[in-house]
Amino acid sequence: MRDQFGRRVEYLRISVTDKCNLRCVYCMPFEGLDWLKRESLLSYEEIASVVRTMAGMGLKKVRISGGEPLIRKDLSHLVRLVAEIPGIEDISLSTNAVLLADQAQDLRDAGISRVNVSLDSLQEERVESIARRPGCFDGIMQGLEAAEAVGFDPIKINVVLIGGQNDDEIEDFARITRDRPWHVRFIELMPTGSNLELSADNYVSCQEALAIIRRMGNIEPVEGPAGNGPATYFRFPGAAGTVGVITPMSHNYCDRCNRMRLTADGQLRPCLFGSIQTNLRDPLRAGADLVPLIEETLHIKPERHYLIQGSDEGSGGLVALSQTGG
Repeated sequence: MRDQFGRRVEYLRISVTDKCNLRCVYCMPFEGLDWLKRESLLSYEEIASVVRTMAGMGLKKVRISGGEPLIRKDLSHLVRLVAEIPGIEDISLSTNAVLLADQAQDLRDAGISRVNVSLDSLQEERVESIARRPGCFDGIMQGLEAAEAVGFDPIKINVVLIGGQNDDEIEDFARITRDRPWHVRFIELMPTGSNLELSADNYVSCQEALAIIRRMGNIEPVEGPAGNGPATYFRFPGAAGTVGVITPMSHNYCDRCNRMRLTADGQLRPCLFGSIQTNLRDPLRAGADLVPLIEETLHIKPERHYLIQGSDEGSGGLVALSQTGG
């Protein structure tokens, strides 16, 4: 699959739910959203049907996300369905890890090879303040321990940089990578309708983060762990893990975008932001051929996003990152 700009698209992020058990300040309003109705959600079998069609067109890699994907029941069933599809080489998971400890082994057995875990602080009270859910810290830590125990590899830790809330922990996160085989990625805060004040007032660039890390010692550019994402990686000499930066605001990486997104209600989105999407759910349920719709979505994939810090002008009306799987 190639878009009109010649980019090869072989990666699909699948949102299985728009709901989440946390309310992270940069991701979702505290009061939540108008949740999708059950009948509008794609079933696991419908998701697998879309993946099967796209695999026949060149899709190779799938990431399961949400909202928080682990709150949807029997997620391992979907993983098994996708793992059986010829052409799919890699299945990964993005999660906040609160519910991971109890599901890690089943998901590993079903076919998940690696995980990305959101962790915005190493301090319990800060995690729970940013997530706006008391008591979640212990679950996240237990989930990370389980991820290591069952052999997920690599384990990537996603840290959204928030000025005044966690930017004084940049060195602490980087220091972890010297001893543990974790891949810590700092992510610049992206504006949506529900976080405009935060994104305007608390933005920290990854260049600032790297400057702080370089004061700790020499870091060298490295290829980084297996994956499909846009991070640029660095390593301390002899370190077990890496430090990565994801720079959607300061240096967009749209020229090498290799992905599309399938929302929980069956909309195929060629970009995280903007308003372009194609309804696959209704044609799928009507028995239509999805190939022409997927090809058209590829053709209209935009060249880049047009986000503006502190403004929702470029987000296409997106209120929360959880609406499209982040």
